[in-house]
Amino acid sequence: MKHISLLGLPLMLACGASPPPSTSPSTSTSASPSTSPSTSASPSTSASTSPSTSRSTSPLTPLELAALSSTRSADIARSIAEEVGPRLAGSPGDKLAVAWALRTMTSLGFRNVHAEPVTVPVWRRGTETAEIISPVHLPLAVTALGWSGSTGKKGVTGEVVEVISLDALKSLTKDQAKGKIIFGNVLMRKAADGAGYGEAVPMRFAGPKLAMDLGALAFVMRTVGTAEDRNPHTGSCGLRDVKNPIAAGALSTVDAELLHDTLARDPKTKISLVLTPTRAPDAQSANVVGDMPGDTHPDEIVLLGAHLDSWDLARGAIDDGAGDAIVLEAAKLVAEHGEPHRTVRVVLFAAEENSGAGGKAYVAAHTNEIGKHVLALEADSGTARVISSRFFGDPSQKAVYDVLTVMLKPLRVEAREGDGHPGSDITPLVGAGVPTVELRQDMSRYFDVHHSANDTQSEIDLEGIRQATAAFADAAWLAASGGDFGRAPPMKDEHW
Repeated sequence: MKHISLLGLPLMLACGASPPPSTSPSTSTSASPSTSPSTSASPSTSASTSPSTSRSTSPLTPLELAALSSTRSADIARSIAEEVGPRLAGSPGDKLAVAWALRTMTSLGFRNVHAEPVTVPVWRRGTETAEIISPVHLPLAVTALGWSGSTGKKGVTGEVVEVISLDALKSLTKDQAKGKIIFGNVLMRKAADGAGYGEAVPMRFAGPKLAMDLGALAFVMRTVGTAEDRNPHTGSCGLRDVKNPIAAGALSTVDAELLHDTLARDPKTKISLVLTPTRAPDAQSANVVGDMPGDTHPDEIVLLGAHLDSWDLARGAIDDGAGDAIVLEAAKLVAEHGEPHRTVRVVLFAAEENSGAGGKAYVAAHTNEIGKHVLALEADSGTARVISSRFFGDPSQKAVYDVLTVMLKPLRVEAREGDGHPGSDITPLVGAGVPTVELRQDMSRYFDVHHSANDTQSEIDLEGIRQATAAFADAAWLAASGGDFGRAPPMKDEHW
């Protein structure tokens, strides 16, 4: 099924993969029920954007051509956004998402489709308002960070102390912070590899607890996002296991800049803040699992994962409806075009956003078969194209990964040095020895929408999600056809 160069093909066969079939891709499918995503390609789209199917003019394989000419992955991402919408763990939308996943997997032809119970912690958003009250009166767009405490209905009012880094916050004395509202103002830079997020997110996670320990009244921060608008971005902070946590919120980029400018004119600037989130008893959610069984080694598993939940501010089309779509479509294409020897399993994980409970629960429930998991991949970076790959597994089996890098070249995916990083849901699997390939998508615009009201189906990048699906399908096919990636070594601290 996979045609690569004469240099690469014998290497792939030596790893146990079957020769690639030469059949042309089948892009026609029957219409889905109204409750499931459409599986038929749009004629207008196919006519204008589908790659040539001529083997003499294109290095792309039938599997890749099928992914690049189909609208099915985009349709799936659109489906969960439109039919379910916000789906934070333990919410009514969470239950709808589990039902959607069971229905969609079944309609796509997965076998052994089932829900595996996951106990999830529950946090609920409340009232959210903020305002500069001195030296002027100006409203601020704010949203509570996940696991924020409450100000109470009357809110809090205090002078603002601005810090521009986590180190600057750590250097404050209790006298400087006590009774004040700490403002973490870390600018996030756009980067195709997402590195700007890694630089900015420590303030979101660690800042509230540091401020609390210093006696601060509350904590606000510049949103961890890159859009220049008034939609603040939420995300978990490190207050989940803290008794009586302070309130912690994120200001939109525009309003954070407004507060910064006001403080520059008047260091005694005061704001009022009302955030009233609540916590509820743990609830039951589920990981949703479905298989495309292998024909000769069905007990050996290639796992494709994404998370089913989303934050509550938007439709969750990009984070992570797109990931759900990529892994579902990649698995289906491998089954359609490859007759895989091993089972390709899709797991849509519960509660990634606010606890990571789903990934941990999967490993606990499948302890006896972890050794049969030969590769794990995770899609959680939106709908843009894959731009690079990295491997984390047995160094002695890197030749198999090298085959994959050759396979990915026609998709313009660059092989990069260094260890690949697992996504958060498969980190417990990788920690248990399952190798992974990191397929890094272009994240230049991802953080414009991430965790905010901007995350809607209008943000779906059709060409990007097609290419990402093709890349994930390539990796899944190589592993499912017999490619041996070995076992992953112990993870270093930076992987967690």
